Amino acid sequence: MAADFRELRVWEEAMVMVEKVYELASAFPVEERFGLGSQIKRAAISVPSCIAEGNARYSTRDYLRFLSMASGSLAEVLTQVLLAARLGFVRQIAVDAFLAQHRAVSLQLQALRKSLQRRNARSAGDLHSPFPVPFSPLR
Repeated sequence: MAADFRELRVWEEAMVMVEKVYELASAFPVEERFGLGSQIKRAAISVPSCIAEGNARYSTRDYLRFLSMASGSLAEVLTQVLLAARLGFVRQIAVDAFLAQHRAVSLQLQALRKSLQRRNARSAGDLHSPFPVPFSPLR
């Protein structure tokens, strides 16, 4: 586990994604800046924030829970960007740049979750006695 969330590549990539979302939202019509614009920025900010908060937790289980929330926020941002594109608020080239960044964050987040899940499964096995447990039909 990285000692500092700022050392995580997925956190850095998520921060870049937030910057892209802010660029996208700046192109929204004025009447949408406090509607969809505000919502999309909050959801985007949630991704690196959850990664950072999970990294600061003292258990792998908590870390995984926060990474799960980051994944949910990532899906929320994707939905909102696709909606903004459907409504004609943003240019396709900006959407394509966002989609590439979103994919990078998604893949890295998934890889981190799998790595932590494997470690969590291994450490759960460490809690058991190194001695074999005799079979008992009374169990």
